[in-house]
Amino acid sequence: MKHLAHGGWREKMGRACRWALLACALLGASAGAHASLYSAELPQQISSAPDLCTYAPCGEVIEADSFSNRKGNPSYVEAYRTHGGKNELIGYVFLSTDIVGIPGYSGKPIVTLIGMDRKGVITGVRVLKHSEPILLVGIPESKLVDFVRQYVGKFAGSRFEIGKASGEENYVGMDAISGATVTVISENQVVSRCAYDIAREVGIIKAVPKPQASFTSASKRLDWDALIKDGSIRRLTVQAGEVGMKSSDQPYIDLYFGYLNVPTVGRSILGDADYRRLMAELKPGDHAIFIVGNGTASFKGSAFVRGGMFDRIQVRQGMDTFTFRDTNYQNLYGVRAQGTPSFSQSGIFVLHSRNFSAAYPWKLVFLANKLDKETDTKTFANFEKEYWLPAHYLVGGRPKVKRPEAVWARVWKARSLELAAFALLLGAGASVYAMRDKLARRANHKNRRWVSVPKYFFWATSAGFVGFYAMAQPSITQVLTWFHSLLYHWQWELFLSDPFIFVFWWFIIITVFVWGRGLFCGWLCPYGAVTALAYKVAGALGLKRFQFQLDKRLHDKLKWIKYGVFAVLLAVSFHSMGVAEKMAEVEPFKTTFLVGVWNRSWPFVLYWVVLFAASLFMERPFCKYLCPLGASLAIPSTFRFFGLKRKAECRTCHACAQGCGSLAIDAAGNIDQRECLLCLDCLVMYYDDRACPPLAKERKRRGKQGLPLTPITGDGYFVPVEGIEVRRSVNRQPGGGL
Repeated sequence: MKHLAHGGWREKMGRACRWALLACALLGASAGAHASLYSAELPQQISSAPDLCTYAPCGEVIEADSFSNRKGNPSYVEAYRTHGGKNELIGYVFLSTDIVGIPGYSGKPIVTLIGMDRKGVITGVRVLKHSEPILLVGIPESKLVDFVRQYVGKFAGSRFEIGKASGEENYVGMDAISGATVTVISENQVVSRCAYDIAREVGIIKAVPKPQASFTSASKRLDWDALIKDGSIRRLTVQAGEVGMKSSDQPYIDLYFGYLNVPTVGRSILGDADYRRLMAELKPGDHAIFIVGNGTASFKGSAFVRGGMFDRIQVRQGMDTFTFRDTNYQNLYGVRAQGTPSFSQSGIFVLHSRNFSAAYPWKLVFLANKLDKETDTKTFANFEKEYWLPAHYLVGGRPKVKRPEAVWARVWKARSLELAAFALLLGAGASVYAMRDKLARRANHKNRRWVSVPKYFFWATSAGFVGFYAMAQPSITQVLTWFHSLLYHWQWELFLSDPFIFVFWWFIIITVFVWGRGLFCGWLCPYGAVTALAYKVAGALGLKRFQFQLDKRLHDKLKWIKYGVFAVLLAVSFHSMGVAEKMAEVEPFKTTFLVGVWNRSWPFVLYWVVLFAASLFMERPFCKYLCPLGASLAIPSTFRFFGLKRKAECRTCHACAQGCGSLAIDAAGNIDQRECLLCLDCLVMYYDDRACPPLAKERKRRGKQGLPLTPITGDGYFVPVEGIEVRRSVNRQPGGGL
């Protein structure tokens, strides 16, 4: 490898490279064609107006002549067809955000319109809006459209599973979208939950009564702390930031709740007299739940004042959802348990249903209006907390409950062998790099296979297995999405649903603080591996004489572009996540692994070809000058624990710098670990007594004086011979310097 010669040609070439790289960045940022459903502008009335179908294309999910206003809780509209001069009810239409607030990978819900006939068969599903980055300019939106079409003709009471169904009765397998696991899982939960809830609401699906609880005779009174400690009282807290409001010292809502039918709990909360009165009023199959709380919001909601409906709280048990009206409400004038803190809100809610059983776990659900700061629109968001009576209150203890396996857990199990291989690969990469000193000692200027062979292996495996097979290429979009999710509704389950990315990111976070970004960027990044292999293969095929590095002074200017790209993306993401995700297409990762060059429009193909062609003649140009992901990892690399070793003589000897493909060694001999891709060529030279000038000089001196050539120490010097002093003017720089 050689530097370009000085002169006018070098300056012209450098200027051309600079403009080409900037043009590529602009092309990648602006080439995203308009995505029709991505953050689509929906009318604000769609989430609140009584006439839903005036603002939503209801006719596209069920063929009807007219539609009613919203009704029910959760809400839906009735669809009618004119027959013999009369309107005949043929089905129902409902909006997903009226029922659930399940977020997608972006942290925002996928707004979906669903149609269902009177028999509970889904007649149509239409995605109105999404904010999924993977469907922005990566995987075509048509894939999501095709995915939701699978629900048409399916019964609302079916259990929909991504992939092959488990074989149990009433389970239906759904084909997934390769590369969009989290998005698919989220949308599956949205459609299945909404269809089931409305089918229950209109009476299509009848719940099967559960065995009722039998309580033990214990009825001692407990103080507040004891009730909290044994689980008789649970707490549900929602902060202002979780609903899109400005952060505040006071929670948006802070609720405590419990089940009053149990003698110990009822007497502790109400006192003996009020407990006896309440139990006398309850009929068989009635259940009393108390709620107290504080916060800037009220759990009673505004619909209670208008129409007697408590639209902020629900009780959910399994697939059954229970709501409350004013006839289900009683005042709670005070809590008798000692040590009870003060509350601004309180109430008792009576649930009239034999389909509910206190013996089994249930959830209190708080529904909040969540403000989308980007579009200034509101949607419903659900926050829930599970409640299950302590076993000592139930005769025979808690019944055995077969909880449905978490979706993310099924994904991990289905890919357990691949994940094991992936973990083995990451562990091997870390282990091999941890032995870098031993490998570098064995390598020399004539034979570097101890270092090069492991690198080639990890490059090939990362490109083939991690990139093209597992499609686990990390991206700056994930960094931005995590920032975004922290501002909205974070759910670990959704991120766990993409196991390769989840594992990879934990590996990256840990190793960045141990060794810097070089282990990932230089050894294990799938796209970096593709370009590194392309550069090596091109050189072996006769293009080596055309391969070059930019002048170090020009490189030191251009390297800041990627930091600028990252800073712009991060800043824009706080203003508009959608715009930032479009600009993040500066990364060619989706084109390379997720979608494929052949499936993209010409701007993406051109951008990818330009970058790949540049990689044949210049070592990793994208990694050095454009990659925002590399820039985001370079910043914490400043605080890594271990760096590459340097000698005092490195300050004046520039031998390593001449062969540094990353151009990470400055004029003072220091290695910039933020830019170093850990090729280890300098470390091999560090221990090579023929290639390293200070060691070569010492070896020749010893040879002339007839002194033995003893081994080299970890400091990169010969072991001192007895009676002979070896001068070491300055020790190596700890950590390699910056």
